[in-house]
Amino acid sequence: MWVDTLDPADAAAPARPGLAGDEQVDVCVVGAGYTGLWTAYYLLQADPGLDVLVVEAETAGFGASGRNGGWCSALFPQGAERMARESGAAAALAMRRAMRETVDEVGRVVAAEEIDCHWRKGGTVVVARTLAQLRRARAEAAADEAAGGEEGLVLLDAPATREHVRIAGALGATWTPHCARLHPLRLVRGLARAVERLGGRIVEGTRVTSIVPGEVRTTRGTVRCRSAVRATEAWTSTLPGSRREVVPVYSLMVATEPLPASFWDRAGLAAGETFSDHRNVIVYGQRTADDRLAFGGRGAPYHFGSSIRPGFDAEPRVFEALRATLRELFPDLGDARFTHSWGGPLGIARDWHAAVRYDPATGLGSAGGYVGDGVATTNLAGRTLADAVTSRRTPLLDLPWFGHTSPRWEPEPLRWAGVNAGLVLARAADAAERRRGRGTLVGAALGRLTGH
Repeated sequence: MWVDTLDPADAAAPARPGLAGDEQVDVCVVGAGYTGLWTAYYLLQADPGLDVLVVEAETAGFGASGRNGGWCSALFPQGAERMARESGAAAALAMRRAMRETVDEVGRVVAAEEIDCHWRKGGTVVVARTLAQLRRARAEAAADEAAGGEEGLVLLDAPATREHVRIAGALGATWTPHCARLHPLRLVRGLARAVERLGGRIVEGTRVTSIVPGEVRTTRGTVRCRSAVRATEAWTSTLPGSRREVVPVYSLMVATEPLPASFWDRAGLAAGETFSDHRNVIVYGQRTADDRLAFGGRGAPYHFGSSIRPGFDAEPRVFEALRATLRELFPDLGDARFTHSWGGPLGIARDWHAAVRYDPATGLGSAGGYVGDGVATTNLAGRTLADAVTSRRTPLLDLPWFGHTSPRWEPEPLRWAGVNAGLVLARAADAAERRRGRGTLVGAALGRLTGH
């Protein structure tokens, strides 16, 4: 859907040339998604004299960066949030503040670089539609209050919820201002152009076969470099020796046709809020700039051996479930048409812990494992990597995710069985909560499996 709503000139832009042979550069960035492009952008901001080359197997924004739900939020993967708490109150507070500041930093760059990505910071509202979901909402709000209200998380009753969004059966909600909705493909393409305006180079259609100190080897030549940054997220599992670093889990989306003003008068989302609910199977949505509902969620199976194939981007059963869920949330959709469906993989580390790493001795860096919360987190990762590569000692290098190494995933078939068991348990927990209106043993088992 996102590609169909690009400006015509942008949609028709030709692919960039591939690597023309061996190269010598200062920094080679592998992957032209958000992480790689933010890293290149801030490297060139810090030192315009650097020779920075971004190497992409497909086209800029081909992966999750160009297909996601368009939430630029201060959310952080729960495993990393838990680690921040375990690092101490000061570390946890610094991480949360860094994420909130990052949302505004993305907005600043969008304005400065004149990237027309439909940026609108309207916050996010997460609705509770069962008593079990309402208890989770209250617990989140209480935890934020106990931490001094740092997240700005507000517990809403049913009437206050309807001021943001009118979802059927809403008993209440949580709301936070720290989220903007955007057009993800417009953002990544605008960011690629900004990198090139600063003097960076991007080559496409060039598949990397290995990354070692001083060299990035590709199918079209070898790039020799002082520093190499791996920014491949879900596709990390396709690199030699990295199959068990992250698992690629698919998230799928659907979108309606543009909806009339009469629908939005009833549905709300007038301030550009993104929306979700407190179920176990993650769902997410937004009202787009052209008045569609774009709605996505997990639920697609993990594929044996961490496989990634174009055919996995479509799962008819999941698409139908997403359409049915959206009609349940917004009964006034009536016979509105669904015009688009798409999907793609995201990366999950074994401890659900996003991380940034850089070793000055080898010049090797990496970032990833965002668990679907990467639109803003990638910006923080890119700034952190730029500081590390240019040897600038800043507070970003003291954040608890810098230098973290997650354990490797289990070998197959344990990996396949465990990940898919988690999906089954999440669906079962939601079904049980709808029937009983309270938490269940199934939900408890899900928490133990995922570490949440």
